[in-house]
Amino acid sequence: MHIRNARGALFLCAVAAVAALPGCGRTGGAAPHPDVPARTDDGRVVDLYNWADYIAPSTAQEFQGRTGIKLRVSTFETNETLESRLMTGDSGYDVVVPTAPYLQRQIRGGAYRPLDKKLLPNLANLDPALMERVALNDPDNAHSVIYMWGTYGIGYNVSEVREALGGPAPDGWGLLFDPDYASRLQHCGIGTIDAPAGVIRLVLKYLGRDPNAPGPGDLEDAERVLLRIRPFIRTINTTNVIESMANGDLCIALGYNGDFVQARNRAREAKNGIQIAFLLPREGSLLWFDMLAIPKNAPHAANALALINFLMDPHVIAAISNYIGFANANIAATPFLDPSIASDPIVFPTPEQRRRLFVQAEDSPDQARALTRIWEKFKTGQ
Repeated sequence: MHIRNARGALFLCAVAAVAALPGCGRTGGAAPHPDVPARTDDGRVVDLYNWADYIAPSTAQEFQGRTGIKLRVSTFETNETLESRLMTGDSGYDVVVPTAPYLQRQIRGGAYRPLDKKLLPNLANLDPALMERVALNDPDNAHSVIYMWGTYGIGYNVSEVREALGGPAPDGWGLLFDPDYASRLQHCGIGTIDAPAGVIRLVLKYLGRDPNAPGPGDLEDAERVLLRIRPFIRTINTTNVIESMANGDLCIALGYNGDFVQARNRAREAKNGIQIAFLLPREGSLLWFDMLAIPKNAPHAANALALINFLMDPHVIAAISNYIGFANANIAATPFLDPSIASDPIVFPTPEQRRRLFVQAEDSPDQARALTRIWEKFKTGQ
């Protein structure tokens, strides 16, 4: 998926006793890279490389209590960072959490072990409809398991957007991609995540084009849309969306659904009067999956399978969803979800909304280069 805003270094260091994290005083022998786990252990460990703020505080301790295996967690901020570790061939990690289109390319490059599904009985708990959709990126679900999933959409400050527009927000992507709306919202702050492949696909969807197979001229048209709204964009940064929306620095942003759940909840906790709504535009949106996979050279592959199976336990994954505000794919976990999460259409889109979601396919090399070029022009405004 994506970059996620950590709740902060204090939380991360507080769990350092059961999760070895960069910058939290981790000890051990020399590692091949500052972010690669040290291997001075007795084999009763498993190293997870995960997005920030993407696991419950209780998970590591519970896993160790059940299995006797110590879970050590390190974090990354972008799929590119994860990929650079994997493609060295010796990342030092046992389980990693790539977003599905990146996983697809990495599978082809031989980065992962096929899963021994006989050792993963909790796979039976996963939603077959979601597993079928993510099989676009991992045929036969041979190398990975869904950890969390969600959507891209627009989060906005209800009162500020209404005031700026003189009425309720429209229900389409034009709310951000139409320069008329963007110019009227610029004073209260517009942001977008730094996710070129996803955001450009959403522009293509707004234009009525095929987001996974743009035709001649489609990417040029998408570039023009982005450059027209660029003067009105305050931030292109994924890590600040939650806090910026919660404290009122931004009144509208394109981002991941769970981020706006967290922003909404933080604003409520702060009692600052900010009401945050989430729009899944009528044209449809992008469905993302973050996956659990085992690198080819994982030093503790058996422990990795134990961790994945543990994370697919309904009680365990429900506790994680309740904490981070993202949807899991575990049908059996639904009874254990907090009712406010289970019934929240931001977290779990309605069946009608799901029909309007599409999965991101892997980009060809030429398309990836084109997307990078467009995004750099968008970021620099040139």
